[in-house]
Amino acid sequence: MKIIVHGAAGRMGTEVTRLISGEYELAAAVDAFGGEGFLPSLDDFSGDADCIIDFSNHTATEALLAYAVKRNIPVVLATTGHTEDELAKIRAAAKAIPVFHSANMSLGVAVLCSLAKQAAAAFPDADIEIVEKHHNRKLDVPSGTALMLANEIKEVRPDAEYVIGRHEYGKRKKNEIGIHSLRLGNVVGEHEIIISTDTQSLTLKHEAASRNLFADGAMTAAKFIVRMPAGLYQMKDIIEK
Repeated sequence: MKIIVHGAAGRMGTEVTRLISGEYELAAAVDAFGGEGFLPSLDDFSGDADCIIDFSNHTATEALLAYAVKRNIPVVLATTGHTEDELAKIRAAAKAIPVFHSANMSLGVAVLCSLAKQAAAAFPDADIEIVEKHHNRKLDVPSGTALMLANEIKEVRPDAEYVIGRHEYGKRKKNEIGIHSLRLGNVVGEHEIIISTDTQSLTLKHEAASRNLFADGAMTAAKFIVRMPAGLYQMKDIIEK
């Protein structure tokens, strides 16, 4: 499988490139800020490729998808922080090509999403809070993964309202899902869901020990998506198929 790594000079792009061997081949390393050895733009590459793995920045989404659709190449989008307009463009592109889009490339987090949804359904009257921790350089708040978890829970609690960083005086509303963000040190990523009734509490937690797991997940996603028809896919699709 020939892979284009977009955002190849970044921390995660570098790790993905390192993993490319054996059945995988690096078609091109693309990064506007990479310098020597990197192509500055996707448009500079016209060779063969089976998949694009994107670890660049959400602001590059429109140009990336336009290139992928034009060349009919599946895409793994591993960036976060997309605007509503960018999300609409992702959905539109998925009508033409396979697009794998996940706020978190960890299979463990995909399992956590499934467990959180099951637990929320089992305890319909419980209070639910999500706490996420990341390194002090992370820009988006709350994390895309925290929102992904909340969205999964909302499927069984359609009237739920997200309260992000509770800061106002007053009693907690029954239909709240609280989301709290901590930024400190070099924390790779921790996500915890606390589901509590008056008589018991259940805590579900995933902790990333290394950023390498996200690169591994992106490679797994690439292997999955190249055999799929046009459509929008995510980590839970790998688990379920």
